[in-house]
Amino acid sequence: MQIHPIPTGRKYLMAALLPAVLFLSAVPCLSADRNILWNTISTCIDTSDKDYCSKCSTPRVEVDCNTCRNLTEVWAESKEFAAIRDRKMCDCPPGFVHGLVIPRSRVTGVEDPLRPDGIWQFAWDSAVKKLPEGEIALVVNPKKDRSQDQLHVHIVRVRRETLPSDPARMSLVHSLDRVWYEAARKAAELEWKDYGVLVTRKAGEGYLVVVDEGSPEDRFTLARCR
Repeated sequence: MQIHPIPTGRKYLMAALLPAVLFLSAVPCLSADRNILWNTISTCIDTSDKDYCSKCSTPRVEVDCNTCRNLTEVWAESKEFAAIRDRKMCDCPPGFVHGLVIPRSRVTGVEDPLRPDGIWQFAWDSAVKKLPEGEIALVVNPKKDRSQDQLHVHIVRVRRETLPSDPARMSLVHSLDRVWYEAARKAAELEWKDYGVLVTRKAGEGYLVVVDEGSPEDRFTLARCR
């Protein structure tokens, strides 16, 4: 069998491209959009814009623009916050609940000093319309375990049997306006710079605030239907 040599010009081209190919294959995907929630809250809640359907990639369910994963279903809204259905609810059986409460101003996450105290009460008021009080969990994930750089509180079902028993990680509050303060205080005592927060009801005693180094959504809630 005769082997034909690679033309000189092609040799140089392949040699030049090889490092780039190896580099691109070695790095993680660079196209992940960490601003999806900000784009949703800033372009999809207000439907009065005449270019609404072209600007909003996930329109509200009551607007005839398109499917479940491409629609924004709003559960509640105010001047400061909006509660929307999470895409994790798509293709799930009736009774499965997963929502998101998002500030309508730019707030990155648990680490942001501008995180609003009022988001927890708004989230709870939105949650009780979807779940029994004793089953509600409100969750914010730590920076390292989130996909979006816009603060969002998950409305999900708590798995009480998985909650930690370590009192160093827990605090009781009677007002949801105290959640950020108590969570930050507990995290500081544990010397955690990044942490997640879970809030659930403790019957007859108030609200239980739990801090965790990982994702409370994954560890302590029914966040997915499959």
